Amino acid sequence: MSSTEPKRIFISCAPGLEPYLARECFQIGINLPKSTERYARDASFHGPDEEKGGIEFNGFDRHIYLCNLYLRTASRVIVRLGEFNAVSFAELRRKASRLEWQEVLKPSQDVVIKVTCHKSKLIHSDAVAERIRGAIEDHFAQTIKNTKEENKQIILVRLVNDQCTISIDSSGELLHRRGYRQAVAKAPLRETLAAGLLLASGWDAQSPLVDPFCGSGTIPIEAALMTRHIAPSLARRFAFMDWSGYQPDLFKTLLDDARKKITPNSAMLYGSDRDRGAIEMATANAARTDVNRDIRFECHAFSDMPSFDTPGWIVTNPPYGVRVSPTKDLRDLYAAFGRMYRERFQGWKLAILCSDTALITALDLGTPTQSLSLNNGGLPVKFSIFNP
Repeated sequence: MSSTEPKRIFISCAPGLEPYLARECFQIGINLPKSTERYARDASFHGPDEEKGGIEFNGFDRHIYLCNLYLRTASRVIVRLGEFNAVSFAELRRKASRLEWQEVLKPSQDVVIKVTCHKSKLIHSDAVAERIRGAIEDHFAQTIKNTKEENKQIILVRLVNDQCTISIDSSGELLHRRGYRQAVAKAPLRETLAAGLLLASGWDAQSPLVDPFCGSGTIPIEAALMTRHIAPSLARRFAFMDWSGYQPDLFKTLLDDARKKITPNSAMLYGSDRDRGAIEMATANAARTDVNRDIRFECHAFSDMPSFDTPGWIVTNPPYGVRVSPTKDLRDLYAAFGRMYRERFQGWKLAILCSDTALITALDLGTPTQSLSLNNGGLPVKFSIFNP
């Protein structure tokens, strides 16, 4: 797995966001295999089960760096170290020791080994992790550290039908942790999912965008990053920076290029919430990524929304009674929001995330133009898009 040879790279994302992740990959110059290209052309396409939750391609160190830096919907970028059949622990350790660990690990480097086993003779994940650790020690002929997970190199081991796939995480912290959201309101939306909602809504990154239930501001902040062409992970650190084969000069060049691409804001961005504490959080979060001057945050109920000169998009994640106000019947709120939208936002597109179809029905807007099945923090949700 030298820097001159192509690597198998897998980019994970929330299930349902694969088409938008594929489009992002094309935009940064990633050549995807033909079986995956359809994701970028057809959002309704669903690939085979093994492709759900991510996409895979062959690439080089440059592509690993680019994916971590630029992809807004990616959760993690991992690199396949090797794949082989193993039906005994001795075979597992022997074959794993032959992998090119020296390309990514330094001798005695702290690692965390995560194992999943399915339909294989080797079913005990702790025992598998012990053998992989031993294989790395065999490779370097010295002991490696047994460490906690925080900020350490993650090794991913997957055993399915006796086929073992060993991968190394290049991202470190999950990529939704951009670094700006240190304050969160109730039921926060992950940054990667917020970016996915914006892409799925069809927002053009120039028209007005409004979030009347903005909470800690994730949707407007992700919109500001998009309209200004700010790479989402520009200010964070990655696990690949500790790899033995890390190319700092190459990554510095990519960082410099990313900074040169930043432009002034070209869209009216507005976020509101009736919770004053949430608006304070949103303002602080926006300031951390230097887009606070690009977003107008205000504290009021959605019924007090101001008027806007030009139609645009409403993209929002209102409460839906699972983690926020679980005992409260929210149908009246949705009915009132639907009336407000019909009466005051004619010509605007509406994209709304919700877990309850009864609440979407309460909007009284008819059948959505598009509906996307997603997952928000382990909860199945629907992203419904209404075009006027």
